[in-house]
Formats: sequence, C-alpha cells, structure tokens
Amino acid sequence: MSLNEAGRIDAKRFAILFVSNVACHQPMRVGRPVKALPQPICDYCGAKAALVKSDEEAYPYREDHGPLWVCAACEAWIGVFARSTRYLPLGRLANAELRERKAKLHATLEPMVEAKVRRDGCNTFEARAKGYRWLANELKIDEKKYHIHLLSVDQCKGAIGIVDRFERDRHPDAPPKTS
Repeated sequence: MSLNEAGRIDAKRFAILFVSNVACHQPMRVGRPVKALPQPICDYCGAKAALVKSDEEAYPYREDHGPLWVCAACEAWIGVFARSTRYLPLGRLANAELRERKAKLHATLEPMVEAKVRRDGCNTFEARAKGYRWLANELKIDEKKYHIHLLSVDQCKGAIGIVDRFERDRHPDAPPKTS
C-alpha cells in the first residue's frame, strides 16, 4: 500500500484494494480457525446426543428453555450456554435422577448465596461463584473445573450433605431438613 504525503493510506487506493479483495472472495482472516465442537456423548448408553430446539418433537419441555442436547433413548439432556453460537453444552447429559439432584443442590445453595449478598453487599454472580469455589474445595475437586452441571449423582449428594452440615453447624437450634 502506498502512503500519501501526510504518511497516511490513501483512502481511494484502500477502497479499491478492499473492494478487489471482496470481489475475489478472499476471506479476511482474523485469528485461528475455530474447531467444531464434538457432539456430547451420553454417559448412560454411549450414544451421541442430538441437538434439539423448542419447535421439534423431541424437545422435552413444554415451554422454550433454549436448545438442548438430548439422548432420547435414556431421556437424558443438558442445556447450552445462553449466548453460545456453537451450542456449547453446559455440562454432562443428565437423566431424571441427576436432574433432580442438581435442582436440589441449586435449591440448597441459593439461600447461602442470598445471605452472602445481604451480608457482604456483593452481587449474586460473585456470591454464587464464591459458593461454588468453597464447595469445590470441600469436595476436593479442582475449582476451575467445578460446575454443578458436571457433577455426578454421588457428587451432588455429597455436596448437598456438605451444605446441610454447614448450615446445621451455623444454626444448631434449627430443625433438621428432610431429604
């Protein structure tokens, strides 16, 4: 490219070069190419999961919860990250038992998150992240790899037990929770 007297790129020449590159269908490369994600594999039967959207028959919910990776044979599924253009799964596929345990773990952690927000004045995301880090350390899991959507049924049960013990130790006069 040639520069004009002021040391700048001549706008007319730039436009001609830009249009000629577009006309020749030469892709403008930015960074490395992104590899396609592999399909999630069902932990229960070993089959590849299928991506389904809310308007498809295989979609397990009545209302739209966004795209899901589904193993129809095992009735196991997992959602995708909210703004993922590549349909990145949130974690592992979950059958009914694991979905129930994950929901219970979320419900067990949420009062602690709300208490931390009130006590420390932090936002909900920060409080939840600190709770996840604490729980990962208690479960002896690498905190960078910890997320509820990656846990097994046994890990969920263990995490619920840890949170319940913590709450019992903090409030010994409170009535015990039933599972």
